[in-house]
Amino acid sequence: MTKRAAAATGKSLVIVESPAKARTIGKFLGSGFTIEASIGHIRDLPQGAKEIPERYKGEDWAYLGVNVNEGFEPVYVVPKGKSQQVSKLKALLKGAKDLYLATDEDREGEAISWHLCEVLKPKVPVYRLVFHEITKEAIHKAMDAPREIDVDLVRAQEVRRIVDRLYGYDVSPLLWRKIRPRLSAGRVQSVAVRLIVERERLRMAFVSATYWDLLGTFIKAEGQSLDAMLVSVDGRKAPSSRDFDSATGKLKNPSLLLLNEAEAVALAQRLQDAPSRVASLEDKPYTTRPYPPFTTSTLQQEANRKCGFTARHTMQVAQSLYENGHITYMRTDSTNLATVAVDAARDLVASQYGSEYLPDGPRTYQTKVKNAQEAHEAIRPAGSPFGLPEDLRAKLSPDEFKLYDMIWKRTVASQMTDARGRRITITIETDGVVFQVSGKTIEFPGYLRAYVEGSDDPEAELADRDDVLPSVAVDEVLTCRKLEAKGHTTKPPNRYSEASLTRALEEMGIGRPSTYASIIDTILARQYVFKIRRGNVLVPTWTAFAVSSLLESHLPDLVDYKFTAEMEDELDAISRGELGHVEYLKQFYFGNTHPGLKDQLKNKIDEIDAREVCQIRIGKPEGDGPESAEIFVRVGRYGPFIQQDERRASLPENMPPDELTIEAALELLAKAAIADEPLGVCPDTHKPVFVKIGRFGPYVQLGTPDDDEKPKNASLLKGMEPEDIDVALALKLLSLPRTLGDNPTGGEPVVAHNGRFGPYVKCGDETRSLGQDVSPLDVTLPQALELLAQPKARRGQARRKEPIKQFDPSPVTNEPVLLLEGRYGPYVTDGQTNASLPRGTSPEEVTLDYALQLLKARAEKGPTTKKKSTKKKAAKKKTTKKKAAKKKPAKKKTAKKKSAKT
Repeated sequence: MTKRAAAATGKSLVIVESPAKARTIGKFLGSGFTIEASIGHIRDLPQGAKEIPERYKGEDWAYLGVNVNEGFEPVYVVPKGKSQQVSKLKALLKGAKDLYLATDEDREGEAISWHLCEVLKPKVPVYRLVFHEITKEAIHKAMDAPREIDVDLVRAQEVRRIVDRLYGYDVSPLLWRKIRPRLSAGRVQSVAVRLIVERERLRMAFVSATYWDLLGTFIKAEGQSLDAMLVSVDGRKAPSSRDFDSATGKLKNPSLLLLNEAEAVALAQRLQDAPSRVASLEDKPYTTRPYPPFTTSTLQQEANRKCGFTARHTMQVAQSLYENGHITYMRTDSTNLATVAVDAARDLVASQYGSEYLPDGPRTYQTKVKNAQEAHEAIRPAGSPFGLPEDLRAKLSPDEFKLYDMIWKRTVASQMTDARGRRITITIETDGVVFQVSGKTIEFPGYLRAYVEGSDDPEAELADRDDVLPSVAVDEVLTCRKLEAKGHTTKPPNRYSEASLTRALEEMGIGRPSTYASIIDTILARQYVFKIRRGNVLVPTWTAFAVSSLLESHLPDLVDYKFTAEMEDELDAISRGELGHVEYLKQFYFGNTHPGLKDQLKNKIDEIDAREVCQIRIGKPEGDGPESAEIFVRVGRYGPFIQQDERRASLPENMPPDELTIEAALELLAKAAIADEPLGVCPDTHKPVFVKIGRFGPYVQLGTPDDDEKPKNASLLKGMEPEDIDVALALKLLSLPRTLGDNPTGGEPVVAHNGRFGPYVKCGDETRSLGQDVSPLDVTLPQALELLAQPKARRGQARRKEPIKQFDPSPVTNEPVLLLEGRYGPYVTDGQTNASLPRGTSPEEVTLDYALQLLKARAEKGPTTKKKSTKKKAAKKKTTKKKAAKKKPAKKKTAKKKSAKT
């Protein structure tokens, strides 16, 4: 597209994705430009039946939002929350002389620009601007060389979106029918869940092993000491943890010497007075090379290791740095640096570290990813020269500074010299027993002066890495000062953290690094995994086990690692224009050389036994009798539980699966059996009284499900434990709500309650919370009246806090978007809609874009419907019947007309 001379009147309209990016670009363009944000995508596939256009609702493919019968043509709609912003963009375009689309340079950005053209239908010249950093030079360079929209990139994004829609909307209903509602399946999501489940299965099957060895302390004649570990005894090698079979706990090679504690102590006693000498000395030089500059994936991994950031938080912080002009574009698979960036890094090496740290020529790095994303440069500081981290500290938030400092150091280190050192291994022999110790020294730190992977302080890390051994010679005589028997126990394989899961997916070629953050978010939000504080790792839920079992057994291709990686290659080929998108979609959905998704799903509703896929075997206890029957976890529609024949027990909500051993299961079943034994009998109703433990904690129960009436339940008060409950206390709890007497002022009853948020008293519409020192079981009428006489604080008034975060106004309500702390935890609001943060999401991770996504999803669900009380329902039903009796029956003709209009 050639750029037309500005003959028309009016300003140029520049559209970007976010307000922050618009503000930064606005600094570099003159008064002849209007910069406005689209606030992400302005068009998408319909999210539900309500969004499907009326003309398509009768089609058999309408639920997909994709016409699979006519070239897989997608149906695009402008979401309700985006209509106002689209109208604003149309109004601005009317007075503009030309249109610049300055969205990001990847697939998503290209698609946003294409959708803007499709919706706005501009009648003025349109220019596509592409830049990978938001600096004055980069913006003006892009303005001088605009291009057309890359249709292949748009098609690649569209095909990925369609594949994900077909997969999700056709497979997810199968999970709803066979496991439980509101579950979802996804092309990469389901494979990620399978990876996490497989790792947990290995942990559950793991059998630990214990082995012993010796740690010897040896002394030179000059008094210097060195500690060495046992290697072999009389020619038999001592094992390490990797020599044991994880499934049996036994040695893989029986010829290895397995010592127990007594044998290790005896060996130490045998060697105590034996002469020792240096049997061999190995001294080898080593060299390590700098790490390449950051890609999206390596940035997420390192930020998780160094800073504890989640993948989403890393991307949100990086997005902020990019949009404010501090780093280059953060969604990239490339490790390449532009010449100007290499020169800037080399200048910094010379000025900050000295010429001895500068290699003779620039370093280049080969990208390992098959189809390095559309952004053609690694993540680095923007501009030239690079801004020093300390100079930017005042402008950046603490997390922004941490990430920028890390990117700056990694970029500069990538252009530094190698680190050099020596590795030394000393072998000591004493009475046929061999010990060994290794150490290393760093002779020249090279790039390690600037950056050490996984460390915040390179200088401190360099000191730790120096493991200097005393100088020795072969055949030198040493004195054995101490021999200590040390026991070791093998450990199961580590669970995935966000960083290690990201690395595994990338190494397998599954998904794209730019999507990993959203994938992890999804599996957390769908409660396929949860996090535990020990190591901040991802633990699968029993629901994840059931979903993986179903997909592995009945739809194996959809979670096959090789098949999924090949799909990525084919989707990348579409982005390069090497593969037709319609042909690919036909193959995927209808099949050709192998069955398509539609054929794979055929008859699965009838074939799959829900009980079988929702059953996970724990094991069979030893012995005979009912208590030795096999134990299973079953995933029910209301949560998982343990079952052994007729015995059942609830599972603690966040108990990691590998902790549910046979012993732990039997203990839970025993506790549940005790809960089935009544504490006593209520003297008034003659019904049994129980104390039980449910998914959400202990409670007391009056009666059984077999009774004519539903059993009455009551939660324990704060601080109460099940073992503290006797029948008298249980009956007191069941007496709540408790009428204390009548209010002398109005005559209304005053009642003590134990509510969801704690105990309180109520009189009419007035309520007051009870303090921690007053129990609803003991509160008296005078105490309650005194509380009720006090002015009622507005909800949250006494503890009202400032918002955790305040963002720009919402495009829907024009009110500021706030992140607040609520009773249920943090939530976001735009003044009209409230949306809770998904479990596992930290408030620090929330950005405006993410908040708007949550609010949009919550608004689409509609208002929460409150359950009406039984009395109100009965009264309404009675009134409705009376009204219906008074009405005359409608004429059939009228009814038909009305139906036709509808």
